[in-house]
This record gives sequence, structure tokens and C-alpha cells, in this order.
Amino acid sequence: MTTADYKAIDAVVNIWTEEALRHRPGWGDDFFTDKMKAQDNLMAPMSLEKLIETLDEAGIDKAFLIAAHSGRPGLPGCYHMPYEVVARACEQYPDRFYGLAGIDPHDGMNGVKAFEDAITNMGFIGAHLYPHWFNLAPDHRKYYPFYAKCWELGVPIQMQVGQSMIYAKDFPCESVGRPISLDPVACDFPGLKLIGIHVGIPWVEEMIAMAWKHEHVYIGCDAHRPKYWPASFKRYINSYGQDKVIFGTDYPVLPFKRTIEDIDGLGLKPAVRRKLLRDNTIRIYGLKD
Repeated sequence: MTTADYKAIDAVVNIWTEEALRHRPGWGDDFFTDKMKAQDNLMAPMSLEKLIETLDEAGIDKAFLIAAHSGRPGLPGCYHMPYEVVARACEQYPDRFYGLAGIDPHDGMNGVKAFEDAITNMGFIGAHLYPHWFNLAPDHRKYYPFYAKCWELGVPIQMQVGQSMIYAKDFPCESVGRPISLDPVACDFPGLKLIGIHVGIPWVEEMIAMAWKHEHVYIGCDAHRPKYWPASFKRYINSYGQDKVIFGTDYPVLPFKRTIEDIDGLGLKPAVRRKLLRDNTIRIYGLKD
């Protein structure tokens, strides 16, 4: 692992404490270990203290914890991670964790109000969206009140783009997150920071095109091992896209240390490596450190 005078920021991390896991359905083991080939030992509950220790071992200074809203509670495999679970973690370790507030478009204006409260009163720094869990593409009108609120509050929104997997076998999700669907959103909300996470695979060229076209569209490089990133994406990061991509793992999908080691094997220019692992995230989210 490269020795550097700075540490990384992981912008996509699932909180994995015992408390958090009580709010998740039981499909995790099948999906993470069988489908995504995550290490078996990653599936056990992880205290915040152990998470910090593991981040330190990988040279990661801060993590964005997701209060994920995955589908409509009550439907098979669906759940909402309570904002309070993530907020407490961030309050306990404010120098290590930031919170991202998940949104459910079916919550309507009550959801918009709850999201605004998460930003203004609970310390969250941005929004998070899984379009496939709602079978609604990112440009669907049901999201627009949330986009408007993000724009008003000046906070970015992450959303999964590219294919979705079969997470819960009794609730298969369609791949509604084509990166091109960010185009009308970016046109309708100029200045709103849209981050397409999960790289955009298999439509990587489409995701790159959106980030190239729109000043405030960015790419999150999480969930897919850097060792296997498409060549076009690696070239993009190391050249004209060096200011447009942020680092993430989607932990526990990718382990922290191995992912950093994979990135070190890409041959990135030193200045590009720093932008990817730290500086771009600080700039896009307006962090003070």
C-alpha cells in the first residue's frame, strides 16, 4: 500500500453494527457472500470502534455512513435504516463519520420534511438513493421534490446507477438506473450535485458521458473492484475525469484495505490518486477537512 501524507475518505459505507443489522432483512448473507463474494468474516456485526480500526489499517480517515432506504417497508426484502442509527454513530465519532440520508420517493412530502430535518438538525451532509428498489428511474417525477430540496439545501445526492443485482430473491429489482437518466435531472436542476455511484457498469461510457457533459454530475467508484474496472474508466480517472470521481467501497461489498491496494496498482498519477481518494470528495461535499 502506497505511503502518502494524506488519508482517504470512503464516501459509500454501510453501517454494520448490531443495532443496524437488526433493521436489515435476512438476505444479506446470501447476497454479499454468495453473489458478491464478500469475505465471510465481513458479515459479522462490526462495532464502530472496530470499523475505525479497520479504516485506520487501510489508511482511510473518514467514512460516509448510509441510512439506506431500500424499497417500501413491508414488501419482501425491503427496509429503511432509521436516520437515528447513523446520526448516533456520527455524534459519537464526529471526526470519523458523516451521514447520508436515504430517501423513499413514496414518502412524498412527509419524506421531504424528514430529509430536511436530517440535514438541518441531525448533521447529515447529503442524500442517498437506490432507484432500483422502487422500480423508478432517476428521472421519475416522484423524486423531484427531493431533488428540489437537495438543491435548496445545497447538498449532493448519491444514487446507484448501472445494473442492479438480485438482492432479495423474493423481490427482484429491475435495472432502472441507466446513467443517461441523469441527463434530464441535471438539466432541470442546474447546480445540483448528482453522484452516480457503483461506476455505472455495464453502461460506463454512458456514465462518463454524463459526467463530461454536466459540470455537477460526478461518479462514485464503489462496489466494483478496481482491479477489474473497465479500461475506459481507468483512463478517464487518470486524465480528463480526474476531478469528477470519488472513492468508495460500498463496504462490506469491498474490503477497505484490498480496495486501496487495488487502486495503488492502477498506476495513477500521484496528484490524481489524491484527488480520487480525498480531495474531490472534500470539494464536492464542501467538507472543512
